[in-house]
Amino acid sequence: MTKVAPSILAADLLRMQQSVSLIETSGADELHFDVMDGHFVPNLSFGPALLKAVKKEFSLFCDVHLMLTDPINYVEAFAKAGADHITIHQEANDFLPCIRKIKELGLRVGASLKPGTPADTLREVLPLLDRVLLMTVEPGFGGQSLMRDVLKKAAELRLMGFHGDIQADGGINGDNAWELAKAGVNTLVMGTAFFTADDPAALVEKVHQL
Repeated sequence: MTKVAPSILAADLLRMQQSVSLIETSGADELHFDVMDGHFVPNLSFGPALLKAVKKEFSLFCDVHLMLTDPINYVEAFAKAGADHITIHQEANDFLPCIRKIKELGLRVGASLKPGTPADTLREVLPLLDRVLLMTVEPGFGGQSLMRDVLKKAAELRLMGFHGDIQADGGINGDNAWELAKAGVNTLVMGTAFFTADDPAALVEKVHQL
């Protein structure tokens, strides 16, 4: 089954509770929580206070994606706020120490790659990872088009012996989801496509059948 992780980056900020409730009732598998610092990527988003509020009201599995220059400074705060999984970027500072810190806190850990970063850069740390997140757009803003060349990295990761989750994020919708599933991606982050769908639950069910 291919899993769905709606990103609250695309949610209605004035109706955040309703948006998270929609994720839960749609049957989606987890919530993707994008964190941006305005430096690593040219945008700002959410902090641990919002995550804490979400976890207080909902039982969703929360995957926190830290698009930060210095993620190691924020890992503990997001862990305390209720993160179930934390993903950091290979291109960020203190990459390996940050992975180790996340594991020491007892959380699942993932590594993310920007479109131009080769899969081979993760070879040495793959045994430590539960998930690899392939960015299929340049990170920072929603609503971009899927960069299909990135999908070959999924096969490359499997050839390197990675057996964990392979997730993709960026430009994914109900029309191209099959391409990602065929390429070996088993968790799809959807933002704009999920929140603008006429029937989000039907979209989730469609993806689950891939």
